[in-house]
Amino acid sequence: MTPWTGESTTAAPVMVTSAGVAYTDPVQDALARDLDGTLWALCAGAPTGKPQYGAELHPERQRAAMEGLLCACCRRPAGRNEHGMLWVLPILDDSVGTRWEGVRSAIPPMCEPCSTSAPLLCPRLRDGHVQLRVREAELIGVLGTLYPRPGSQKAPDPDAIVLYDSPDMPFVIARQAVRELRRTTVVAFAAAAP
Repeated sequence: MTPWTGESTTAAPVMVTSAGVAYTDPVQDALARDLDGTLWALCAGAPTGKPQYGAELHPERQRAAMEGLLCACCRRPAGRNEHGMLWVLPILDDSVGTRWEGVRSAIPPMCEPCSTSAPLLCPRLRDGHVQLRVREAELIGVLGTLYPRPGSQKAPDPDAIVLYDSPDMPFVIARQAVRELRRTTVVAFAAAAP
């Protein structure tokens, strides 16, 4: 899931019409849409060089992991037990005391071995993380750049969560799939590593 130094998300020219946002190159536009018609960010390069831990997840691999419920690190099946699927999420400054029920996550689940090694490698998890067991994790939308409708003076919102049933969906270029975590059980908290 982690992008490598040899990879990048390509900024391709876009146009916004009353029907939504599209890449100006019709071939790129067609190739970048999923079966539901959602437009996805373009990726270029190859996974060469060094992993960029802490960077935003690679759009294509993140989407595949979220859709298949695969480990965020190794892409094997996520860890499961009688309490649910394993998720390891960063604890942010404003999430102290957060109720983890209903949290929207763009981070895929993890397998058991990676839940131990990932916090050592990923700076976001090293700053503190929570381990959850999740019984329901519905795909609800995408995280991406939301473009304003034609004629609007607003700037594009680069970090919008857009739900699948939203009228804004045609106006977003998705970078990550988002699941809503329900029936959650907190397994452990880990403070920031010294």
